[in-house]
Amino acid sequence: MPVVLVTGAAGGIGRATVELFRREGWDVVAWDVQPHPEPPPGVRAMQVDVSQPDQVEAAMGEVARAFGRLDALVNNAAVQITKPFEATTPEEWDRVQAVNLKGAYLVSRAAYPLLRAAGRASVVHVASVHALATSAHIAAYAASKGGLLALTRAMAIEWAPDIRVNAVLPGAVDTAMLRAGLSRGHVQGETVEQRLKALAERTVARRIGRPEDIAQAILFLCDWERAGFIYGHGLVVDGGATIRLSTE
Repeated sequence: MPVVLVTGAAGGIGRATVELFRREGWDVVAWDVQPHPEPPPGVRAMQVDVSQPDQVEAAMGEVARAFGRLDALVNNAAVQITKPFEATTPEEWDRVQAVNLKGAYLVSRAAYPLLRAAGRASVVHVASVHALATSAHIAAYAASKGGLLALTRAMAIEWAPDIRVNAVLPGAVDTAMLRAGLSRGHVQGETVEQRLKALAERTVARRIGRPEDIAQAILFLCDWERAGFIYGHGLVVDGGATIRLSTE
């Protein structure tokens, strides 16, 4: 049975990814800085802060002892700061980069021997459309996701051909992070639901994404039968939001 490690697994995209891989018959290791609420059967939940090297190394050691290999790694853990650039403190900036970018580096580096042991393995970084086009008051997050996309290409070159490294770039997905970020004022509406509706109207799909939409894209990129010739790619999954000119 293949084994996948998912970080940021307790909610939103992470939880949907855990549930999908489990339904597909994978053994799943679920890491999150928060306790994982009621992990499904067959899921090994672990409380890990991916920005802390000692925690990552210790937890990966447990994975090695339990499974001896990893067939896939999904770097999904992320935090977001929504503040004007000049008001973002150095501590806030560092925290975003430590989780979103350094965390992916630490986990991938620690997982490398287990991915090699699998023979053919996949890494998927969950980046964001903010790596390509962004908006006001989210600079730290956008910078971290842009770095993650660049890291995807660099890792794909170094780890090929037996470990494929790709990224998924979600657009607006209905998660707690998205709802919190709607306070930035970039979408009109007095309530969160009104803002979500206004945001949905900006997409070609005329809806907000679901965590399951991103989970399916992650599963696709991890599958060597379906995506075995894809290396270093950033797959945009945004309902068509970024294909429209902002001037129209």
